[in-house]
Amino acid sequence: MRPLSLLEARVLGVLVEKAHTVPDSYPLSLNSLTLGCNQKTARDPVINATESEVQVAVDALRALNLVFESSGSRVARHEHNMGRAMSLPSQSVALLAVLVLRGPQTSSELRANCDRLHRFADVSSVEAFLDELAERPVEKGGPLALKLPRAPGAREARWTHLLCGPVDVSSMPVAAHTEEFVAAGELASLKAQQAALQSEVAALRALVERLYAELGVTRS
Repeated sequence: MRPLSLLEARVLGVLVEKAHTVPDSYPLSLNSLTLGCNQKTARDPVINATESEVQVAVDALRALNLVFESSGSRVARHEHNMGRAMSLPSQSVALLAVLVLRGPQTSSELRANCDRLHRFADVSSVEAFLDELAERPVEKGGPLALKLPRAPGAREARWTHLLCGPVDVSSMPVAAHTEEFVAAGELASLKAQQAALQSEVAALRALVERLYAELGVTRS
């Protein structure tokens, strides 16, 4: 499958999302689909596509068998065929849809944001499906997800989709590779604990000195 454009990927992601979140209105009319693409919330980046532009994207996705047009209605309605067309389980479809709609995210963020599309038992199950997408063999179309380098100050690495083609990570800032990385909040907490312990040790030392003095014991 060729790389998708930003709008094509957005259309596909919206169709996957709305199939779960507004099943009574699904499949979507062109107007509803356009509104979903142009949402200001839960979208990164925010776009402002016209209905004609969305229609062009829908037609391109239909040519790839990723979208179907439903029959039997006076208004044309559209539904995705992502799972079957790309031989992907529903869990992977949900993860890719959320990455397409919301941009790069950590495994924990993906688990939370996928909740209405698929409820993952834990973060490890999310990572298992992400690893499958990242290791998808060439004969099946190649990788569809990529784990980005951990950014400076970040505790977790983020994931991104590859539906729109390869991602250049060479210019991305990368955190130092060390297992001793501690987030700023944790560092402040550790310093506070250290100060409290030092205060306790000083108080205990003063108490011992006083006891020695009261007992008339000379420290050796």
